[in-house]
Amino acid sequence: MASADTLISLADPDDAEIVTRLQIDFGDEFDDPSPPFDVLVPRFRHLLADPAAFVLLAGDRDDPIGYAVVTLRPTVYTDGPLAVLDELYVRPARRGEGIGTVLLTRAIEEVLARGGGEMHINVDEIDTDARRFYERHGFVNIESGHDYRMLLYVGQLTR
Repeated sequence: MASADTLISLADPDDAEIVTRLQIDFGDEFDDPSPPFDVLVPRFRHLLADPAAFVLLAGDRDDPIGYAVVTLRPTVYTDGPLAVLDELYVRPARRGEGIGTVLLTRAIEEVLARGGGEMHINVDEIDTDARRFYERHGFVNIESGHDYRMLLYVGQLTR
């Protein structure tokens, strides 16, 4: 069983291939194809070198059991950057051991250490397990005082 003593490390650009494998496994599991490996590796290498982003690896750095990807951006709504938890994934065989909680907790600590004041997490409405997980950790789908859902609009930009 995992616990607070699960090793969590910050990935660096040399970990781009490992993070890419996790991303592809995540996409494959949920039938949400990722870009190909050779496209993702340089993207992750660039992201891992950017101070406005970080990736956490859970477990053995060479063969992690999970990861979290967080990006940060300036915002007028808080004094520090707004964090977006882009991905949080734990390998299926290791779910239910508290690894997701350890990753989320460590991600929040890292965001706070970087001056962040708010974290956003996009979750598919039908993914009730993920919704319950984030709600159990204090995240809400509807902001206090609002009786409507905020919608996310996505548009692929082309040049």
